[in-house]
Amino acid sequence: MTKVRVIIAGPRGRMGREAVQLVERTDEYELVGAIDYKYDGKQLSDIEGFQHIHIPVFGNIEACLHTVQADVLIDLTTPEVGMHHTRTALLHGVRPVVGTTGFKKEDLQELEQICHEKELGCIIAPNFAIGAVLMMKFAQMAGKYFNDVEIIELHHDGKLDAPSGTAVKTAQMIAEVREKKTQGHPNEKETIAGARGADYEGMHIHSVRLPGLIAHQQVMFGADGQTLTIRHDSYNRASFMSGVKLAVDTVMKMDVFVYGLENIIE
Repeated sequence: MTKVRVIIAGPRGRMGREAVQLVERTDEYELVGAIDYKYDGKQLSDIEGFQHIHIPVFGNIEACLHTVQADVLIDLTTPEVGMHHTRTALLHGVRPVVGTTGFKKEDLQELEQICHEKELGCIIAPNFAIGAVLMMKFAQMAGKYFNDVEIIELHHDGKLDAPSGTAVKTAQMIAEVREKKTQGHPNEKETIAGARGADYEGMHIHSVRLPGLIAHQQVMFGADGQTLTIRHDSYNRASFMSGVKLAVDTVMKMDVFVYGLENIIE
């Protein structure tokens, strides 16, 4: 059996650690390298928690791709680093699976163009939890019938971007089917700036950041005499790994750019 050769960028992060374990326990995958600037030139086994995994760690993606042969890059870093990693991987013929959020619109357009030119697959997912993706799809279905909607996303206090990529993606998906509308009273006034949250085509997005949370989102729809709430909760980061595996398996069969796991779920 030919194994899918995988590089992981960001192995020390909470998501990265789960991804390493996913690759290690999946028979059809082979971990061939990791990218971590603090452990350049060392082995993954030098990092606490990975004592039994003897694969090389590189300080940058260029050195990694010039040294090891890989099929897929799993990137779980930051938007700036993730963009560089994704672009570089594609230019080297490696398919990226990216869980980093916060990409700019022009970044996504550039990556889509490279995928087209190279005829390579690339998947960027704001959220890898299958349940969260279904939550977004169900919210889009409801958006056809409910014009009034607010999104509340709740994350741990170490998250850097607000609103979350999942919340933004949810709003974008609802906007595709919802008639644009400014919600609330036409004369409403914030007595404290930001009280009504971010505004996306009239929909309000509220971000909560607290220790103890992982990743949670609820989409609330309202109409005369009724409300509809669609909610998803991730209680640990292992919940994201089923989506990562789906993305790795799928990207190997693709030659196009995909943003959002909902586009590869039947």
